Amino acid sequence: MDRATIGAYDAGAEAFAKDWHEQPAPADLHALVKRFFRPGRVADIGCGSGREVAFLAAGGFDAVGYDASDALLEQARLRYPRLSFQTAVLPGLAGVPESAFDNVLCETVIMHLRRPQMLEAVRRLLAILKAGGILYLSWRVTEGADQRDPHGRLYSAFDSALIREALDGAAELLLDDEPVSASSGKTIHRIVARKNAG
Repeated sequence: MDRATIGAYDAGAEAFAKDWHEQPAPADLHALVKRFFRPGRVADIGCGSGREVAFLAAGGFDAVGYDASDALLEQARLRYPRLSFQTAVLPGLAGVPESAFDNVLCETVIMHLRRPQMLEAVRRLLAILKAGGILYLSWRVTEGADQRDPHGRLYSAFDSALIREALDGAAELLLDDEPVSASSGKTIHRIVARKNAG
């Protein structure tokens, strides 16, 4: 994970959390979770201030939130003290067990990685899934060259073919589209895939 991006989230955690919780609920994301996720355990990788972990838990999932920013995790624990939040950093996700989850949610996180780390990150997201498990993966689309926003957060520019390459042979694509997010108003790319058995 890009260090400056983690630093930006740590420095502005309270403001970021407030902004996310004041945005409209991501009805498009929630509809896909209801459509594709299997009952059981969910890892939310890059959970931020915990909004989607709370949504998942309310929907009956056994959800755990992971994030690279300790300050964002503090915000999550303040908002949702009964839910589970832990530190984990892409691409390696040290401490997150393999083949342990029925579903993995990774919403607009991987664009904060450098391109060389993305294959490893996607393969690791698959590794923590059980066979037949569902991966929801999305990222903010950046055209042209890599950019940083005024906070210093990295937004890598990359083609979606890079992500499909990481999934090739390991998972079946169930959804691959590029809408405008109902929550943030930004163009995002979304992939839903089912991990192959065996």
